[in-house]
Amino acid sequence: MGHTQHSTPDNLQVIYEDNHLIVVNKRPGDIVQGDKTGDIPLSEVVKQYIAAKYNKPGAVFLGVVHRLDRPTSGLVVFARTSKALARLNKMFAERETKKTYWAMVKNTPDPLEARLEHYLLRNPKQNKSYAHLKPVPEAKRAVLNYRTLAQSDHYTLLEIDLETGRHHQIRCQLAAIGSPIKGDLKYGAQRSNPDGSIHLHARHLELVHPVQKELMTFIAPLPDDPLWQSTGV
Repeated sequence: MGHTQHSTPDNLQVIYEDNHLIVVNKRPGDIVQGDKTGDIPLSEVVKQYIAAKYNKPGAVFLGVVHRLDRPTSGLVVFARTSKALARLNKMFAERETKKTYWAMVKNTPDPLEARLEHYLLRNPKQNKSYAHLKPVPEAKRAVLNYRTLAQSDHYTLLEIDLETGRHHQIRCQLAAIGSPIKGDLKYGAQRSNPDGSIHLHARHLELVHPVQKELMTFIAPLPDDPLWQSTGV
């Protein structure tokens, strides 16, 4: 496996790589896949890294398995073969992976630990989801579990396990209980972060390797940010 960190582009932090998959720690602000902004997506940066590191002529295969919202940070998995892509897509679609997020929120939730269930209605024009306590037409059921890890004077660190994967689910559900994520203006934070990020981080991921079939666990270091670093982990 052997990471050659010196050959990695400045903006790419590789957590794990082998012939079948590559796991990177996305920085806030990076887009996973190309969009109408025309900004260079993370998928392209990873392709360039693979081409340079393994001296691959021609097109590099890289499959996008899942996404993270642009302002969030943390673990993103890409497939390096079509076989791995098909198997990883199935795993993510059937929720056979275990994803854990960390969030810094304003207003400590009460209780400190709970299971949240809402029905989220997505508004594509606003690129925003709205949480309802009861089913409404077109809304999708959203379930997460959170627990409080640490508290400071102004912010609370939560660990979140997702049971479903909905549009802006964590951002929307935490806002619905009055604990918006730091920097998340769209969901009720009072101020944006200077770099446009929000304090939501895909911290931990467990999945079965698509080819070797062994259970793998990945942990993404926290962004280099004073508030994240103050957690002491």
